[in-house]
Amino acid sequence: MRVWRTFAGSGTAALLLAAGLAGPASAAAAPTGLYAGMGTCPLTSSQLQSASSAEVGCAVATIGGGSITIGGISVPLTGTMTSKFGFYWPNDGPTVTFPDGNSANVFSTVAPTDGNELSGPVLDVPIPGLSNYVPGLTSAFVQVSLAGPITQFAPLSTGEDYPLFELPLKFHLWNAFLGTNCYVGSNSAPILLEPTAGTTAPPAPNKPVTGDSGTVSLNSDPNGFSTLIVGFSGATLVDNSFSVPGASGCGIIPNSANWLVNLLFGLGSAAGHNSATLTNVSTSLAADSSVSDLTAAIKASE
Repeated sequence: MRVWRTFAGSGTAALLLAAGLAGPASAAAAPTGLYAGMGTCPLTSSQLQSASSAEVGCAVATIGGGSITIGGISVPLTGTMTSKFGFYWPNDGPTVTFPDGNSANVFSTVAPTDGNELSGPVLDVPIPGLSNYVPGLTSAFVQVSLAGPITQFAPLSTGEDYPLFELPLKFHLWNAFLGTNCYVGSNSAPILLEPTAGTTAPPAPNKPVTGDSGTVSLNSDPNGFSTLIVGFSGATLVDNSFSVPGASGCGIIPNSANWLVNLLFGLGSAAGHNSATLTNVSTSLAADSSVSDLTAAIKASE
């Protein structure tokens, strides 16, 4: 079976995933065991249902920590961020070939049925130069969210110096002075992360850093379906090649405080001056060459 050869053949492949990166499963669909968290996988979407899809699957990933550094200011990623989505690869779809001669399929993704591809806690970020005595006054609340779909999902690139996915982000900031429409990054100008478990090649003055593939597990479906479940735990993903745009919409009068946010947080910040480290990344992928078989396998786990 093609999906077994593709996923099992790369072992560390599992991949994280993803990305990263989301929302709670619906009450009506609560898969358990190896399929836990996949209740919102878009199995009925036209992309996964298409006869041209040679491989289809569902992904759930969690990010347990890490940080994003913009210039010299580091923002800890506290709590847990979660990403959920479906993925597919059509016959003769895109691939990437690495310097060592290995190659991997590059999957397209589909948002989950609840639309929550990425979710996470609100962060309390101190304002540089101030002691955080009153959250929301001497700090800014920050919500990290997607600024577009996760793309270029290449789970079999684990072990290579290549991004596992592209993650477009925007940061929503608010406190007593910033109003409710203050953003860093937007749908049209996102902060584009390309995390890897391998080694980065950033512009100066940043220097290469290396992630960690963590531990991989491969499991066959416990009810006899042909689905392969790939687990990945304890990974560290890194990216220090991205740029960060200036703020927009900030202030009680919109845009009146953009300059202050830019000054305090060092925005916009060119590539080579920023970094992201995503730690304790765990991912579960369920992959199959048949969407009907994958659907039945997940249904049987409820």
